Amino acid sequence: MAKIKSLLLCFFISALTFASSSNYNLNDSIKNTKSVLFNFGTSLKNSKATIINTALVYDSNLGYGFDFNTVSDVKINSESFSTTKPTYFSVKLPEGNYQVEVVMGSLEKGSNVTIKAESRRLMLNQLVIQKGKSVTKIFNVNIRTPKIDDNQNITLKDREKDIFDWDDKLTLEFLGEVSIQSIKITLKDDLTVVYLAGDSTVTDQDVEPWASWGQFITNYFDSNIVVANYAYSGSSLSSFKASNRLKKILLEIKKGDYLFVEFGHNDEKIKGAGNGAWESYSNLLTEFVQSAKEKGAIPVLVTPTQRRFFNENGTLKETHGDFPVAMRAVAQKNNIVLIDITKLTTELYETWGDEVSRKAFVQYPANTFPGQEKVLDDNTHFNSFGANEIALCVLQGIRELDIPLKKYIKKEIPNYNPKKPNYISSWTLPMSNRFEIAKPNGN
Repeated sequence: MAKIKSLLLCFFISALTFASSSNYNLNDSIKNTKSVLFNFGTSLKNSKATIINTALVYDSNLGYGFDFNTVSDVKINSESFSTTKPTYFSVKLPEGNYQVEVVMGSLEKGSNVTIKAESRRLMLNQLVIQKGKSVTKIFNVNIRTPKIDDNQNITLKDREKDIFDWDDKLTLEFLGEVSIQSIKITLKDDLTVVYLAGDSTVTDQDVEPWASWGQFITNYFDSNIVVANYAYSGSSLSSFKASNRLKKILLEIKKGDYLFVEFGHNDEKIKGAGNGAWESYSNLLTEFVQSAKEKGAIPVLVTPTQRRFFNENGTLKETHGDFPVAMRAVAQKNNIVLIDITKLTTELYETWGDEVSRKAFVQYPANTFPGQEKVLDDNTHFNSFGANEIALCVLQGIRELDIPLKKYIKKEIPNYNPKKPNYISSWTLPMSNRFEIAKPNGN
């Protein structure tokens, strides 16, 4: 599989016109390589890189450019591009895992750079760069398509068909006071992959103000790890399997990779004979984790996040019934490691309390966002602040497990205690400029 991906990339690079934007000549020097390099600036001369000296609109034939109607917000400087509004740069690439190296900084002014990849996966959080300084950051991005083979595809829900996660390009979103000198993208076949299987509380939520922990945990691993998030809103174990997502994961997953499995919110709603926590749910959990083990991967069970419903005495209502208990039993019976997010989020919400915890969810007065005429009052789905707090809970759960993955958490990330959480007053992450008022599937 790795050799096929490498050949695909070589073919793609050879076919594209990776050229200086001033003359569009074919750059022969990067044929038959696994990397593409873009240098930005009006004063740059011919080099082995693709020189972009004018703001180009993304063109699928050319294969790169500034995307989603943001080209007008870009200024090309002598040795960088700069922007102060959310700006997208896309590169057409085949499926695979890629390492992205971004060189940032400006001689003229300081920078504060946030980078998100694909459907708002956080990769760099508000990096401050002094005037005259240059900083290089590296992160990994999983690019995938619905295709399994010539006869099979993952079944996407209608709302997924137009999101960034499933298109044919890598899209980087730059936010803040941004100055970018170069972007290098390299195919990497040797990364450890963390696959995520789950529902709307895990998936990469494509638009504001919705968010999930799977798109924030990307910011906390070092350059040895890449996250492949196959979760989708409204999914249960059975629908996830029926949509062929488990099948594709099992075709890709290799020895030493991880499969995180978090379900429950939607499984609880499936009624009828053979369903329930102790039958279909437990049986399917067992199938998921044993299938991963057979491939030499390490499965991790994650109990479902709590819903935000409080009793009068300030404790949290238990809305998941026997499902967390059943998952714990499956983990024990099959000798599978488990992160008890149900327990951790109970502690988290109760520490915040009824009113303060609202700030972690999509709860906003009317007219907060474009086109939002009614109040948003959701007790299941997180905003970016809440999703990041859940990601920190998952990260702390990883630290407490006896698995190699904990070695790859960035050294500068402190331990997290849900009984001593962060508060939204200190949350300053720039919002993306794409919004949708309709809530994700599932509850």
